[in-house]
Amino acid sequence: MSSNIRIKRKCQHCNKIFIAKTTVTKYCGDNCGKRAYKARKRNEKLQTTKDDLEKELKLPIEILRSKEYLSVKETCLLLGLSRTTLWRLINDQKIKALKLGGRRLI
Repeated sequence: MSSNIRIKRKCQHCNKIFIAKTTVTKYCGDNCGKRAYKARKRNEKLQTTKDDLEKELKLPIEILRSKEYLSVKETCLLLGLSRTTLWRLINDQKIKALKLGGRRLI
């Protein structure tokens, strides 16, 4: 049984005004509903990718903080510096570095 309800609504996808026949209608038509669904799924994928990347980046930093000595590459990752900036800080003696054979340990 159909109802005679007619409600003016604003489409949540395209923001156009339309006449809804039910109280739960969100979109002005099928195309807007499909586009909104696709955009929602795309955003969910991007969010999970972003969360995975943050988790991957946090894990090595926690491991690096527990180390006593760090290589130049590890120090750059931990401090968020470029190699050039780190070498400049080492040369200015603002960061203490040990030369062990051909390696620098910080």
